Amino acid sequence: MIPTPSVDLNCDLGESFGAWTLGDDAAILPFVTSANIACGFHAGDPAVMKRTVRLALRHGVAIGAHPGLPDLVGFGRREMAISPEEAFDMVVYQLGALAAVARAEGGQLHHLKPHGALYNMAATSAPLAEAIAEAVYKVQPELTLYGLAGSELIWAGEKLGLRVAHEVFADRTYQANGTLTSRRQPDALITDADVALAQVLRLVREGRVRSQQGADVAIRADTVCLHGDGAHALEFAQQLNKALTEAGVRLEAGGRKPAAA
Repeated sequence: MIPTPSVDLNCDLGESFGAWTLGDDAAILPFVTSANIACGFHAGDPAVMKRTVRLALRHGVAIGAHPGLPDLVGFGRREMAISPEEAFDMVVYQLGALAAVARAEGGQLHHLKPHGALYNMAATSAPLAEAIAEAVYKVQPELTLYGLAGSELIWAGEKLGLRVAHEVFADRTYQANGTLTSRRQPDALITDADVALAQVLRLVREGRVRSQQGADVAIRADTVCLHGDGAHALEFAQQLNKALTEAGVRLEAGGRKPAAA
Protein backbone atom coordinates (compact mmCIF):
# COMPACT_ATOMS: atom_id res chain seq x y z
CA MET A 1 0.00 0.00 0.00
CA ILE A 2 1.40 3.40 -1.01
CA PRO A 3 1.56 5.72 2.03
CA THR A 4 -0.30 9.03 1.89
CA PRO A 5 2.19 11.84 1.28
CA SER A 6 2.39 14.46 4.00
CA VAL A 7 4.02 17.85 4.36
CA ASP A 8 4.22 20.71 6.81
CA LEU A 9 3.27 24.25 5.79
CA ASN A 10 5.32 26.73 7.82
CA CYS A 11 5.12 30.50 7.87
CA ASP A 12 7.36 33.22 9.31
CA LEU A 13 5.16 35.19 11.72
CA GLY A 14 5.32 37.53 14.70
CA GLU A 15 7.40 40.00 12.70
CA SER A 16 5.61 43.17 13.81
CA PHE A 17 7.48 45.50 16.18
CA GLY A 18 6.11 48.11 18.55
CA ALA A 19 3.70 50.35 16.66
CA TRP A 20 4.56 48.78 13.29
CA THR A 21 2.48 45.88 11.97
CA LEU A 22 3.80 43.46 9.38
CA GLY A 23 1.57 40.79 7.86
CA ASP A 24 -1.80 39.42 8.99
CA ASP A 25 -0.85 36.59 11.33
CA ALA A 26 -4.37 35.90 12.58
CA ALA A 27 -5.71 35.43 9.06
CA ILE A 28 -2.88 33.18 7.81
CA LEU A 29 -2.62 30.82 10.81
CA PRO A 30 -5.72 28.72 9.91
CA PHE A 31 -4.02 27.67 6.66
CA VAL A 32 -0.59 26.57 7.96
CA THR A 33 0.59 23.83 10.29
CA SER A 34 3.62 25.47 11.92
CA ALA A 35 4.61 29.04 12.77
CA ASN A 36 8.16 30.40 12.97
CA ILE A 37 7.93 33.24 15.48
CA ALA A 38 10.48 36.08 15.47
CA CYS A 39 12.36 36.35 18.76
CA GLY A 40 13.23 40.05 18.94
CA PHE A 41 16.54 40.33 17.09
CA HIS A 42 15.46 40.86 13.46
CA ALA A 43 11.79 41.53 14.30
CA GLY A 44 9.22 41.02 17.02
CA ASP A 45 9.15 42.14 20.64
CA PRO A 46 7.87 40.57 23.89
CA ALA A 47 4.27 41.65 23.32
CA VAL A 48 4.24 40.50 19.70
CA MET A 49 5.80 37.18 20.68
CA LYS A 50 3.11 36.60 23.32
CA ARG A 51 0.29 37.57 20.97
CA THR A 52 1.57 35.33 18.19
CA VAL A 53 2.05 32.36 20.52
CA ARG A 54 -1.53 32.77 21.74
CA LEU A 55 -2.84 32.84 18.17
CA ALA A 56 -0.84 29.73 17.24
CA LEU A 57 -2.16 27.84 20.27
CA ARG A 58 -5.71 28.90 19.43
CA HIS A 59 -5.41 27.42 15.95
CA GLY A 60 -3.48 24.30 16.97
CA VAL A 61 -0.42 25.36 14.99
CA ALA A 62 3.03 24.11 16.02
CA ILE A 63 5.21 26.85 17.52
CA GLY A 64 8.79 27.39 16.42
CA ALA A 65 11.55 29.82 17.36
CA HIS A 66 12.79 31.97 14.48
CA PRO A 67 16.10 33.45 15.64
CA GLY A 68 17.86 35.96 13.43
CA LEU A 69 20.78 38.34 13.34
CA PRO A 70 20.58 41.49 15.53
CA ASP A 71 19.60 43.77 12.66
CA LEU A 72 16.16 45.34 12.98
CA VAL A 73 16.84 47.94 10.27
CA GLY A 74 17.89 45.30 7.75
CA PHE A 75 15.23 42.82 8.91
CA GLY A 76 17.97 40.26 9.49
CA ARG A 77 18.56 39.83 5.77
CA ARG A 78 22.05 41.37 5.67
CA GLU A 79 24.99 39.09 6.33
CA MET A 80 27.17 39.78 9.36
CA ALA A 81 30.65 38.46 10.06
CA ILE A 82 29.81 36.46 13.18
CA SER A 83 31.79 33.64 14.76
CA PRO A 84 30.31 30.21 15.50
CA GLU A 85 30.39 31.09 19.21
CA GLU A 86 28.40 34.26 18.55
CA ALA A 87 25.88 32.26 16.50
CA PHE A 88 25.53 29.78 19.36
CA ASP A 89 24.96 32.57 21.88
CA MET A 90 22.41 34.36 19.69
CA VAL A 91 20.38 31.21 19.14
CA VAL A 92 20.45 30.16 22.80
CA TYR A 93 19.29 33.65 23.84
CA GLN A 94 16.41 33.84 21.36
CA LEU A 95 15.35 30.22 21.77
CA GLY A 96 15.21 30.67 25.52
CA ALA A 97 13.09 33.80 25.19
CA LEU A 98 10.41 32.23 23.00
CA ALA A 99 10.42 28.99 24.99
CA ALA A 100 9.65 31.02 28.12
CA VAL A 101 6.81 32.90 26.39
CA ALA A 102 5.33 29.65 25.10
CA ARG A 103 5.52 28.04 28.52
CA ALA A 104 3.89 31.05 30.18
CA GLU A 105 1.00 30.69 27.72
CA GLY A 106 0.58 26.97 28.40
CA GLY A 107 2.34 25.79 25.24
CA GLN A 108 5.68 24.41 24.17
CA LEU A 109 8.04 24.73 21.24
CA HIS A 110 8.03 22.24 18.39
CA HIS A 111 10.91 23.46 16.21
CA LEU A 112 13.55 26.06 15.46
CA LYS A 113 14.25 27.67 12.11
CA PRO A 114 16.92 30.36 11.65
CA HIS A 115 15.85 33.51 9.84
CA GLY A 116 17.11 35.34 6.77
CA ALA A 117 20.84 35.82 6.44
CA LEU A 118 21.54 33.55 9.43
CA TYR A 119 19.58 30.78 7.69
CA ASN A 120 21.42 31.25 4.41
CA MET A 121 24.84 31.47 6.05
CA ALA A 122 24.19 28.27 8.01
CA ALA A 123 23.11 26.50 4.84
CA THR A 124 26.64 26.66 3.43
CA SER A 125 28.91 27.18 6.47
CA ALA A 126 29.52 23.99 8.45
CA PRO A 127 30.92 25.81 11.53
CA LEU A 128 27.88 28.10 11.79
CA ALA A 129 25.51 25.22 11.14
CA GLU A 130 27.15 23.14 13.85
CA ALA A 131 26.93 26.02 16.32
CA ILE A 132 23.20 26.46 15.70
CA ALA A 133 22.53 22.74 15.92
CA GLU A 134 24.53 22.55 19.15
CA ALA A 135 22.46 25.40 20.64
CA VAL A 136 19.26 23.46 19.92
CA TYR A 137 20.79 20.23 21.24
CA LYS A 138 21.91 21.83 24.52
CA VAL A 139 18.72 23.79 25.20
CA GLN A 140 15.88 21.60 23.86
CA PRO A 141 17.12 18.51 22.02
CA GLU A 142 13.57 17.32 21.43
CA LEU A 143 12.95 20.16 18.95
CA THR A 144 12.91 19.73 15.19
CA LEU A 145 15.56 21.73 13.36
CA TYR A 146 14.27 23.28 10.12
CA GLY A 147 16.84 24.01 7.43
CA LEU A 148 17.29 24.32 3.69
CA ALA A 149 16.85 20.87 2.17
CA GLY A 150 20.17 19.04 1.89
CA SER A 151 22.12 21.88 3.51
CA GLU A 152 24.93 22.01 6.05
CA LEU A 153 22.38 22.89 8.74
CA ILE A 154 20.42 19.69 8.12
CA TRP A 155 23.62 17.66 8.16
CA ALA A 156 24.75 19.30 11.42
CA GLY A 157 21.42 18.49 13.06
CA GLU A 158 21.52 14.89 11.90
CA LYS A 159 25.05 14.43 13.27
CA LEU A 160 23.78 15.39 16.73
CA GLY A 161 20.77 13.11 16.45
CA LEU A 162 18.24 15.93 16.20
CA ARG A 163 14.94 15.56 14.41
CA VAL A 164 15.22 17.58 11.20
CA ALA A 165 12.91 18.93 8.52
CA HIS A 166 14.20 19.56 5.00
CA GLU A 167 12.64 22.84 3.91
CA VAL A 168 11.62 23.94 0.42
CA PHE A 169 10.20 27.25 -0.74
CA ALA A 170 7.00 27.95 -2.60
CA ASP A 171 7.96 31.36 -3.93
CA ARG A 172 11.70 31.07 -4.56
CA THR A 173 13.66 29.78 -7.54
CA TYR A 174 16.47 27.25 -7.26
CA GLN A 175 19.99 26.83 -8.58
CA ALA A 176 21.44 23.62 -10.03
CA ASN A 177 23.22 22.83 -6.73
CA GLY A 178 19.95 22.93 -4.79
CA THR A 179 20.49 26.35 -3.22
CA LEU A 180 18.05 29.24 -3.49
CA THR A 181 18.62 31.94 -6.07
CA SER A 182 20.04 35.01 -4.31
CA ARG A 183 17.54 37.77 -3.57
CA ARG A 184 19.99 40.08 -5.31
CA GLN A 185 19.02 38.44 -8.59
CA PRO A 186 15.89 39.63 -10.43
CA ASP A 187 14.58 36.07 -10.85
CA ALA A 188 14.86 35.07 -7.18
CA LEU A 189 11.13 35.29 -6.47
CA ILE A 190 8.23 33.52 -8.15
CA THR A 191 5.40 36.03 -8.51
CA ASP A 192 3.00 33.85 -10.53
CA ALA A 193 0.85 31.90 -8.05
CA ASP A 194 0.14 29.10 -10.54
CA VAL A 195 3.86 28.56 -11.13
CA ALA A 196 4.54 28.51 -7.40
CA LEU A 197 1.71 26.03 -6.76
CA ALA A 198 2.99 23.72 -9.49
CA GLN A 199 6.50 23.88 -8.06
CA VAL A 200 5.31 22.90 -4.58
CA LEU A 201 3.12 20.04 -5.80
CA ARG A 202 6.03 18.59 -7.78
CA LEU A 203 8.42 18.98 -4.85
CA VAL A 204 6.05 17.18 -2.49
CA ARG A 205 4.95 14.40 -4.86
CA GLU A 206 8.13 13.84 -6.88
CA GLY A 207 10.92 15.33 -4.76
CA ARG A 208 12.18 17.39 -7.70
CA VAL A 209 12.39 21.02 -8.76
CA ARG A 210 13.40 22.67 -12.04
CA SER A 211 16.47 24.86 -11.54
CA GLN A 212 17.11 28.21 -13.20
CA GLN A 213 19.65 26.39 -15.36
CA GLY A 214 16.90 24.14 -16.75
CA ALA A 215 17.90 20.92 -14.98
CA ASP A 216 15.81 18.89 -12.55
CA VAL A 217 17.24 18.79 -9.03
CA ALA A 218 16.32 16.13 -6.45
CA ILE A 219 15.20 17.80 -3.20
CA ARG A 220 13.50 16.32 -0.15
CA ALA A 221 10.47 18.31 0.98
CA ASP A 222 9.41 17.82 4.61
CA THR A 223 8.18 21.38 5.09
CA VAL A 224 7.18 24.19 2.73
CA CYS A 225 7.87 27.81 3.65
CA LEU A 226 5.28 30.53 3.07
CA HIS A 227 6.28 34.14 3.60
CA GLY A 228 3.66 35.95 5.64
CA ASP A 229 4.71 39.51 4.76
CA GLY A 230 3.87 39.55 1.04
CA ALA A 231 1.02 41.53 -0.47
CA HIS A 232 -0.81 38.34 -1.49
CA ALA A 233 0.39 36.10 1.37
CA LEU A 234 -3.06 35.23 2.70
CA GLU A 235 -4.51 34.46 -0.72
CA PHE A 236 -1.55 32.25 -1.60
CA ALA A 237 -1.70 30.41 1.76
CA GLN A 238 -5.35 29.59 1.06
CA GLN A 239 -4.57 28.43 -2.49
CA LEU A 240 -1.64 26.25 -1.44
CA ASN A 241 -3.53 24.65 1.43
CA LYS A 242 -6.43 23.86 -0.92
CA ALA A 243 -4.20 22.55 -3.74
CA LEU A 244 -2.28 20.18 -1.48
CA THR A 245 -5.40 18.92 0.26
CA GLU A 246 -7.17 18.26 -3.06
CA ALA A 247 -4.05 16.43 -4.28
CA GLY A 248 -4.39 14.01 -1.35
CA VAL A 249 -1.45 15.39 0.63
CA ARG A 250 -1.84 15.31 4.41
CA LEU A 251 -0.89 18.59 6.10
CA GLU A 252 0.84 18.18 9.44
CA ALA A 253 3.76 19.58 11.38
CA GLY A 254 6.57 17.08 11.63
CA GLY A 255 10.18 16.24 11.07
CA ARG A 256 12.30 13.14 10.73
CA LYS A 257 14.86 11.56 12.99
CA PRO A 258 18.13 10.71 11.24
CA ALA A 259 18.48 7.09 10.18
CA ALA A 260 20.17 4.87 12.73
CA ALA A 261 23.83 4.23 12.07
